[in-house]
Amino acid sequence: MDALEEKLKKTPQQNGVYIFKDEAEKVLYVGKAKSLRNRLRSYFQNGAALDERKRGMVKRVRDFSYIVTDNELEALILEANLIKQYKPPFNVILRDDKNYPYLKLSVNEPWPRLEVMRRIVRDGALYFGPFIPASAMWETLAFVRRHFGLRPCRYRLDKKMRPCLQHQMGRCPAPCDGSISQEEYAKTVNEVRLFLEGKKQGLLKELESKMKKLAEEELYEDAARLRDRIEALKRALEQQKVVQPGFGDIDVIGYAVEGSRLAFQVFFIRRGLMIGVKDFYLPHYSPEGAHMAPEGQELVAGFMETFYAKEIIPPAEVLVAAKPEESGALEEWLSGKRQGRVKIVVPMRGKKEDLLRMAERNAAEVLRAKAASPEQKTLETLKERLHLRKTPASIGAFDISTTQGAQPVGGFIYWADGEFRKDHYRHVKIKSVQGGKMDDYAMMEETVSRVLADLDEAGPELVVIDGGKGQLEAAMKAVYGLPLQPAAGVVAVAKDPDRVFTTRTELPVNIEDGSPSSLLLKRIRDEVHRFSIGFHKRLRGKNLLSSPLESVKGIGRQKRFELLRHFGSLEAIRQAGEKEIASVPGIGPELARVIKNTLSPRKNMLE
Repeated sequence: MDALEEKLKKTPQQNGVYIFKDEAEKVLYVGKAKSLRNRLRSYFQNGAALDERKRGMVKRVRDFSYIVTDNELEALILEANLIKQYKPPFNVILRDDKNYPYLKLSVNEPWPRLEVMRRIVRDGALYFGPFIPASAMWETLAFVRRHFGLRPCRYRLDKKMRPCLQHQMGRCPAPCDGSISQEEYAKTVNEVRLFLEGKKQGLLKELESKMKKLAEEELYEDAARLRDRIEALKRALEQQKVVQPGFGDIDVIGYAVEGSRLAFQVFFIRRGLMIGVKDFYLPHYSPEGAHMAPEGQELVAGFMETFYAKEIIPPAEVLVAAKPEESGALEEWLSGKRQGRVKIVVPMRGKKEDLLRMAERNAAEVLRAKAASPEQKTLETLKERLHLRKTPASIGAFDISTTQGAQPVGGFIYWADGEFRKDHYRHVKIKSVQGGKMDDYAMMEETVSRVLADLDEAGPELVVIDGGKGQLEAAMKAVYGLPLQPAAGVVAVAKDPDRVFTTRTELPVNIEDGSPSSLLLKRIRDEVHRFSIGFHKRLRGKNLLSSPLESVKGIGRQKRFELLRHFGSLEAIRQAGEKEIASVPGIGPELARVIKNTLSPRKNMLE
């Protein structure tokens, strides 16, 4: 601590970001401060008023570093980037890496259309969302395409073309062949906008006026179709969850803490309508297993920084139970992302306070449901049986596949929240190791090292290796070289008999008992084996089907085509003389000699 005291004396009284590290140089926590020296002293001075979680963290701190910034906003942005890079265990880390879907109405185009987007582009289009869960978005999109006349295609429409099947089905007005004017099409676009904004009265009034006009002009079939659309719209609008007309765009963030477990619940309200609800569960927010609730301000700030770092448009107002310290910088950051003012508000009464309390009750319910779930009990049993450091919330598994040393590959699969997350799967072509069974351990070491180092987010809390004690030792060598190690540990699951090797027990653990924890490990092992061997088979099949001519330097696609067109088959090229091969346009004597050597019978046998 003396070394830290000396370092504290030299720390400047300026804005900046600080990084706590343990004895292995692993990043424990990233924070920001108006005054770096004052903030750091608040952790280490005698009698510091720290909660149990922070005291546990400070006990592990062996060093710190800091970066000075010009202002609070720069510090906030830098802090968010460093948290994303290091995934420190004492920061709020969300394991949801997906960007949420929006509906984009491209009013910036001559013939606008409605499409799904997961990335926001400031292009003048209108974005509606986020839709969580995405099923509500797909239902909305299908409804618009069924009842409004917006084109679903991506064609530029700068030249006339023949209408497609959508026009024949009555779902597209065919602007591609001039069947509708831009003026009339713009009216439809405005109707879609009103529907997506939930402006019920204005939309229905406009459509009823149009229906009346059609009836007066004795266009009864068109009027009847519009009548049916109005009825469908009324039913759809009645199903919309209206929170409070005039509320505008609001996110409501509630949270609940129980021991070291933490849950957030977010309500997404847009234009007074509830368009989505999302919960976030952090089973091990405090690695030390705190029994006291962490400070609300810190929790809310950490959550907001991580959550709004996604591709998401913040609302005009965010309701929270505890306003973060230095909230001005956070509001400035969010306002920049929104391109409009964002306020962080602690509601004290009325409908907004009711919404916040509802979000908090839902977060508490998430904790209760997770604690009682069979899946959680299985994971807790797994922790006890394998003597893991903690109950794993996520599991990643590795396997390698090769045939007599040819086309060696490694596979990685990811399991969390009771399901395999295929968007996290990885496969690698092993580069540094070639050979047979003797190299299995080195191939496993390379696979584990490359995949875990390349993951964009924190890796799995438990790593499972398909193999025995040797593969486990190889995986541990790779893990020790990484800055962020699996929080629960590393184990190897072997076959015949089914058993688990760990670094924390001398004897393997038998998993042939049919218990839920044993079956989970077997499922994970079998899934990674299926995934890696499937990739290996695809590569091997591709190699068998490839032409030996592809390995000849200077022979591209066109020259291969000319050779095969001239001779008719690869065998005919192999039987031809060098002069005959050289006579093919673009080949010549030198290439002919290389081709002949490549396709010779002796060369072919060696292949």
